Formats: sequence, C-alpha cells, structure tokens
Amino acid sequence: MANQGFHEDPNLLSDSTKDYHRIIESTMEELEAIDWYNQRAEAATDPAAKAIMEHNRDEEIEHACMGLEWLRRNSPVWDAMMKKFLFTSGDIVVQESAVADQTTQTDSLPAIAPSGTLKIGSNS
Repeated sequence: MANQGFHEDPNLLSDSTKDYHRIIESTMEELEAIDWYNQRAEAATDPAAKAIMEHNRDEEIEHACMGLEWLRRNSPVWDAMMKKFLFTSGDIVVQESAVADQTTQTDSLPAIAPSGTLKIGSNS
C-alpha cells in the first residue's frame, strides 16, 4: 500500500515530509538489521560465518549513518542535537540536563527544512 507507515493522509503531506519519513523508516530498518547481524555473529560457531555476519553488520552501520547524516543535513533540529551530543565525552545524561537547562535556538526551528531547501551535498 502506497501510504503504509504514514500516520496522516500522504496527500496532505509535503514531499519533504514524505522523504523525512522515508529516511527515518529506512534508518530504523538498518538499525534493526545491525542488531540481527550482531546477534547472529555472536552466536555463530563457524569463524567464516561469523566474519561474514560481522561484515554485513558493519555495512548496515554504514547505511544507518548515511540516513542519520541526511537527517542532519535536512533538519535544523537534528543538526543542533547531533552537534550537542555526538562525538562528546563525559556523561550523556549530564550533557542532556545541561542542554535542557539552556534556551536554545532549536525551540523555534522546524523539524525539517522547508520544501525546496534540502541542500543535499552542501556543507550546511
């Protein structure tokens, strides 16, 4: 079904919102595949089979990261949150509390960039 997974009538949604949904769905599927391959690799008794599943898991990690990067490039909120939480050190919960206590610009930003401003491939 063409609208499977949408919570609203797709005819009421912009193309950018539909693509946002598609990327989130795809990234979730990649994360699920990572988990499956990781479990299978850990349970494998044959070293060659284990190596193949670890390789497949790592390929899925690459795909998930590509989806996350698309979200970062196309959503000011994703961009702001990733800059605050990724590649940091220290306690993540303490970091979240510090961020929650600050007034941020993300309070007024749209969840996704308006149609026509995807800037895919840009450095923004």
